[in-house]
Amino acid sequence: CYIFGNLLFSMKKLIFRNFAKDTLNFFLIMSITVGIIVWTLQAVNYFDYVSQDGHGLKTYFSYIILNFPKIMHRILPFIFFISLFYILNEYELRNELQIFWTFGITKIEFANKIIIFSIFLTIFQIWFGSFLSPLTQLKGRELLKNSNIDFFTSLIKEGKFINAVDGLTIFIDKKNDDESYSNIFIDDSTKVQSRMIYAKNGKIIDNENLRVFKLFNGKVINKDKKKINVFEFDQIDFNLKDYSTSTILVPKIQELPSKVLFKCTTFGSIFKIDSYYYKNFKCNESIKKEIKQELFKRFYKPIFIPIIAILSCFLIIYPKNNFRYERVKKIIFLITFFTLVISEGSLRYSTSSPLATFLYLSIPIISFFIIYISFYRSVRNV
Repeated sequence: CYIFGNLLFSMKKLIFRNFAKDTLNFFLIMSITVGIIVWTLQAVNYFDYVSQDGHGLKTYFSYIILNFPKIMHRILPFIFFISLFYILNEYELRNELQIFWTFGITKIEFANKIIIFSIFLTIFQIWFGSFLSPLTQLKGRELLKNSNIDFFTSLIKEGKFINAVDGLTIFIDKKNDDESYSNIFIDDSTKVQSRMIYAKNGKIIDNENLRVFKLFNGKVINKDKKKINVFEFDQIDFNLKDYSTSTILVPKIQELPSKVLFKCTTFGSIFKIDSYYYKNFKCNESIKKEIKQELFKRFYKPIFIPIIAILSCFLIIYPKNNFRYERVKKIIFLITFFTLVISEGSLRYSTSSPLATFLYLSIPIISFFIIYISFYRSVRNV
């Protein structure tokens, strides 16, 4: 009897291990596949950093690679749902779930194992969203900030206004065969004293040590609040290395470390800090609701993952030969998909009022226990 008990226990472990392996393998394959598809679509959108903002291809590829963790963090709950739904359905179609019941594994025991797995995934998702994703996004923003306009030459096109640099506009009337330009207009408002430059001819010198626009035969109009100065020139050098890209360089809320967000909300309220600066980002009262929303997204939103897990477990209540199976499968898919939509949509209203915050924090927990009790009663009655 003792030997039989040990054998049965070993078989249960083997069966669960095989199920976990199949689910994890499918989860990883789906995550990488969908992640690459979404990442590719995002990469096309980010190509403006090259075509309009003057960054080089090296900066572009480094930036989109650093944004990959953000994409993975967003799609993981959906991938988990698809993986669990697919594997459970496949196991039922191949009669493999019957092996669990044959070896004395109850449906509630099976569901508990899946919930435990979902809790581990929830913890991983919290770490992913609160540390790794903001870290790589912040490094990407710093990469743009520290890069120069190393693709500036390719942006210069005849008959087109170039605004790759904030406060600087360049217009070229004609590009000549010898790579020089004719009829050049420059409006420079990047400094206290703005200036307008017109040149009949010009040429860009672009190498590692020098990046200047050599201008010939023209006029410079310097403007300030009190006077206007005009002078003509035969040749001047317009230094392009003095200018930075028009890309937004201040970190966004979703790119900031979690400890900075906590300091801005919690500690800022305790010590009555009106504003807090971090890498040119100003944290003040006007954006504290957005910061709290970001903290909910990182630390609380993953709680929907166990809800997805227990909802998916309703697939094991009825066998495939039961007339209710197909109907239950469709209902579970729609409810779980709707839950994912709710988890995304409700976040934006979570800080609109104290009542909204209370409902956002309490409803997922209450829903989980209601669904779990409903599942427990369902498997007892089948």
